[in-house]
Amino acid sequence: MKHLSLFAILVFSLIASSTSLPATQTKPTLHTNNGNSPIEQPAKLLNRPEQIVIHTGYRLSYNNETLCPNWVAWELTAHETAGTARRSNDFRADPSIPRFYQVTSEDYNHSGYDRGHMCPSADMKWNSIAQSESFFMSNICPQLHSLNSGAWEKLERACRRWAKREDKVYIVCGPIYNASRKALYVGKYKKIRVPNAFFKVVLSLKPGKEKAIGFYYTNRRNKQNMADAAKSVDEIEQITGIDFFPQLNNSLENRIEAKYSLSEWH
Repeated sequence: MKHLSLFAILVFSLIASSTSLPATQTKPTLHTNNGNSPIEQPAKLLNRPEQIVIHTGYRLSYNNETLCPNWVAWELTAHETAGTARRSNDFRADPSIPRFYQVTSEDYNHSGYDRGHMCPSADMKWNSIAQSESFFMSNICPQLHSLNSGAWEKLERACRRWAKREDKVYIVCGPIYNASRKALYVGKYKKIRVPNAFFKVVLSLKPGKEKAIGFYYTNRRNKQNMADAAKSVDEIEQITGIDFFPQLNNSLENRIEAKYSLSEWH
């Protein structure tokens, strides 16, 4: 009987292991041109601290001086926009970040700023783990509520519409700091630097209709429309010092980053 019980346990374990998926499974990297890194990942930064962190649905470059991401990047497909995972709202420290540089949700309490997602949770509803991980504080920046719930959210919804129409888009966004202005910080125990503005760049590689566009929004209490915020990717690169979409071949990259047309996206 003892041998039979052990055999039954072994069979049950084999069945269970064959029908379950790893809890932290990330998106397969199938969208590369040269096999080094995905199309949405910017070039390595040399002028500021960065720690590359890869989560289920997005990746980011973390800055241990600002305690915010330098950038957050992800691929969004048409299929993923139809996901049904519920918003988790579980803001928490990112365990991938060294403890000394981790930000907690409580660091934003009474700060006057929203916990502003860079990669929005609504883009991650295709998977419950990806949805939950979008609430890691490494994906968050201090953002005024008027921007977070206004122009920034409107741009996020537009990106999901574009992903449906283009089949997929590649997105990178993050904070912008103005060196000529006095730095502002939030956090009782950690100094989280408040961005002066935010950028977002979007790329579509739909065959024969490749295009890219950038956006610049100030972190202020004023109305901002998408047409005024729109810029070329080259312009956003000049503002941020970040090289976007380096995986593209040079001729394509130069062509689509030099110009933009908001009407082509709408």
